[in-house]
Amino acid sequence: MQKLHFHFHVLLLSLCCCYVLALSWSQSQQFGNAKNYEGSSDLVDLDYHMGPVLASPINLYIIWYGRWNWKHQATIRDFVYSLSSSSSFPSVADWWRTVRLYTDQTGSNITGSIVLSGEFYDSRYSHGRYVSRLGIQSVIKNAVTSHPRGLPLDPHNGVYLVLSSNDVQVQDFCRAVCGFHYFTFPTIVGVTVPYAWVGYSGTQCPGMCAYPFAWSKYSGKPPPSTNGGNNIMGAPNGDAGVDGMISVIAHELAEMSSNPLVNAWYAGDDPTAPTEIADLCMGVYGSGGGGGYVGNVYKDSWGNGYNVNGVKGRTFLVQWVWNPVKRRCFGPNAID
Repeated sequence: MQKLHFHFHVLLLSLCCCYVLALSWSQSQQFGNAKNYEGSSDLVDLDYHMGPVLASPINLYIIWYGRWNWKHQATIRDFVYSLSSSSSFPSVADWWRTVRLYTDQTGSNITGSIVLSGEFYDSRYSHGRYVSRLGIQSVIKNAVTSHPRGLPLDPHNGVYLVLSSNDVQVQDFCRAVCGFHYFTFPTIVGVTVPYAWVGYSGTQCPGMCAYPFAWSKYSGKPPPSTNGGNNIMGAPNGDAGVDGMISVIAHELAEMSSNPLVNAWYAGDDPTAPTEIADLCMGVYGSGGGGGYVGNVYKDSWGNGYNVNGVKGRTFLVQWVWNPVKRRCFGPNAID
């Protein structure tokens, strides 16, 4: 199995003008005009561009930027643990099996081993409460250079996940993106490693980044506090912001694993604006999903929506990804 090595300086120089691949949920995509290809194969030209995928076991390092609610942290940790752990079907690990179908040019599949290998608590806001997209790389640098409790700099198996708290503003967050992934620049961090950022949207823009647990202010639906209700889907772990984050984290991990250096799996001819394996299935969580309808999902005894099971009896709602074998959006809760 070919391991992924990240010192691709030519690629870095050629793509330095575009430093993120973003998950962008516009209101028109969410409500009525969402692009998805559930049940369709002729509209998608997903190609392999000969770059590496994350085929070696992943050491995942979380950087908690800002001040976090410990309950929210526990929910996110349990989701990460669920990626490689056995749970009742349909499970988070079953969902990840679709991601694992993607291979590199040697035929090696994306790994099924994702280990939470370290956490760093940046509760003093080392780079302030407003962080640019490129500034996320400096947040990573701070985490790997802090002593004595910094994270290791892991250029062979490391993946870094920066999660910002409710009082942190990240460039374009809530306006154009809910999360993004890219790879670090050696001039900033010292090596090239894949990373992703996702923000907590519960107080800033739940209608944009925590859908379907909150309505957009442009949807014409009443907010959750309005008397009379609004038929909004309940969050399975009790918080729309963190449950919304879970799906965005899943989205970014899937795309980071299948396109870590922006030269592997994506649709379109422009690597600076690729359509990746989760982008193709935005807003689709179950069979029949699309156009603002999440699809056929389960409900727990409190009426909260979910589509996969995790460790410790948890449940999560994560969006589907493109299945390269079935050539359509797919998840383990599919009816067909």
